[in-house]
Amino acid sequence: MSKYMIGIDLGGTNIKSAVFDREFNKIHERSDLAEADKGPLHVLNKMVKISQEMMLSEGIHPDSVHCMGIGVPGLLNPASGLSIFSPNFPGWEHIQVVDHMNKYFSFPVFIDNDVRVNLYGEWLFGAGIGYRNLVLITLGTGLGSGIVSDGKVIYGTTSSAGEIGHMNMYREGRPCRCGSSGCLGRYVSAIGMVRTLTDKLSEGRTSIIQDWVKGDQTQITAHLISNAYDLGDPLAVEVMHETGELLGFGLSNVINLFNPEMIIVGGGMSAAGDRLLNTVRDTVQKHTLQLSSGACTIKQAQLGGQAGMIGAAAYAGQRLSLKNEVRTE
Repeated sequence: MSKYMIGIDLGGTNIKSAVFDREFNKIHERSDLAEADKGPLHVLNKMVKISQEMMLSEGIHPDSVHCMGIGVPGLLNPASGLSIFSPNFPGWEHIQVVDHMNKYFSFPVFIDNDVRVNLYGEWLFGAGIGYRNLVLITLGTGLGSGIVSDGKVIYGTTSSAGEIGHMNMYREGRPCRCGSSGCLGRYVSAIGMVRTLTDKLSEGRTSIIQDWVKGDQTQITAHLISNAYDLGDPLAVEVMHETGELLGFGLSNVINLFNPEMIIVGGGMSAAGDRLLNTVRDTVQKHTLQLSSGACTIKQAQLGGQAGMIGAAAYAGQRLSLKNEVRTE
């Protein structure tokens, strides 16, 4: 019987990889630079090499591997293993991820969107354990999301359901890579919050952050905004409040549409914690159907950077089980 599962979380900066046993105890973990600027083939071959090295390090024969799951950013077709487009990967269009991995491994390989594998991780092993209706949002360079409704992950017709980050919040707002403008993720994300601050600085406003970065606005980060907030910097407090309020309006729509029991907030920017979430909760309370908001908790993710790896492995295990069930019917 195969004993192991591999989970890979492919990010724009890092490839996070792990080997688990069938009870999802972690056997081996590592993180490597994605080096996306070197092209799709380099990234694919790097994932192959990482997987081979992890198995070799633990003395695991490929025949002992049950399956592999990979979380890939952007739009994709999980059924065919095709990654259609990934905005943070140069030249990454219509990449046959699964076909490439199948050249090197005999065990089954499955892919899904990186946020959805994080959703599987938090739902099955983290903050969402036991819930049948929940939403995960990840706040990083953008705003990603995944939805569980009545115990099932929502995929939609083209496996692109749950793109909360592309809800239009302004009739004419900041341009988005999706081709539209005014999308929620262009404001509520690490990049979006920094843009809000720098726009205000360009209008003549001032902040302690200007001294910290010696006037170089390209060095401003969401983390610095949180630090300035803690020191009571008026502009940082204003920007954090505006960001939380806009996210609150977005999540009010989500709660009214999907009626979740829980919204889990993950991603690097979630480290802002209650600095951001207190305003989010206040806004949701004021602008959501009271019956729905009263039944929904908003909380931070528990697993952090671990969710994608264990979620990818769990997702692959579920896909393989369903595939085997179809074969035996």
